[in-house]
Amino acid sequence: MGEYLYEELTYKIIGSSFDVIKQIGYGYREKIYQRALSEEFGSKGLKYKRECPIKIYYRDKVIGKYYLDFVVDDKIVVELKVANNFYVKDIKQVLSYMKANDYKLGLLIIITKDGVRVKRLIN
Repeated sequence: MGEYLYEELTYKIIGSSFDVIKQIGYGYREKIYQRALSEEFGSKGLKYKRECPIKIYYRDKVIGKYYLDFVVDDKIVVELKVANNFYVKDIKQVLSYMKANDYKLGLLIIITKDGVRVKRLIN
């Protein structure tokens, strides 16, 4: 342990996404997987926020807002997608979420017809 940032917590999050796909399978919209993942996080005792707003400031004025799928333990941004591949736009989306509130680690989790894939992103 300790090789990766937030290693144990990361394994719990990734394991939760695998548990979800094992339970309900492929073929649903993103919101269904978000709800299922929320249930799984709760059953594992993970502290998380879902669809949390992140404000973007310019000279102390709010100029924009993002909504994160999840922030787990106030440390890790988790973005969930139903897709076939990791797309640059999704990676940039997670990195901008992380930058907006100085999160160090993000997980982009995609649900594919072949299972779950995860990309770790470091800020």
